[in-house]
Amino acid sequence: MRILFQGDSITDCGRNRELFDSMGTGYARLVKSELDFLEPTAYEFINRGISGNRVVDVYARIKRDIINLKPDVMSILIGVNDVWHEFGENPNGVDADKFFKIYCMLIEEVKAALPDLKIFIMEPFVLEGTATTKEDRWTGFSTEVPKRAAMAKKVAEKYGLPFVSLQAGFDKLLESAPADHWLIDGVHPTCAGHHYLKTKWLEAFRAL
Repeated sequence: MRILFQGDSITDCGRNRELFDSMGTGYARLVKSELDFLEPTAYEFINRGISGNRVVDVYARIKRDIINLKPDVMSILIGVNDVWHEFGENPNGVDADKFFKIYCMLIEEVKAALPDLKIFIMEPFVLEGTATTKEDRWTGFSTEVPKRAAMAKKVAEKYGLPFVSLQAGFDKLLESAPADHWLIDGVHPTCAGHHYLKTKWLEAFRAL
């Protein structure tokens, strides 16, 4: 079984672009380590997360990094950069309606090309941190990321795909430790944060 992880820097997590099967240091690697231990040789893992990607960027590389790879299972975690890229001198974010439209196009084309592919969609998330509160950005992050999350859930519902809720879990984790214990800067997970993502990923995978 070939498993594909798709998304942005949270999935990318420093993977080596020169190695086909480099997993980076985040939740994708943790998933691989657990499944490889429990079921040796049963799975092949591919990470194609790219730091900085928005949904339009994933769509732009749909053939090279999804269809041509012919995965059996794919998870997608995208959305925070669609908000983040709106800040700064040259805004280039993706508004919620366009996010939904492009996400739908992505899923439809992938399903048409790979009708047996099992897909699950992971919820974008955000906490207060050094990146998300910089230059008074928290209002934008805290209002806009949930809109992308709602659209991601709407996409999952439209196509009958599993949706992995993540924000509520991160919010709950704040009861036991501050935000920077889970997310380095409000966006990128720490080791503990990636462990949480791994746990939620495996729950979704085992329910497929």
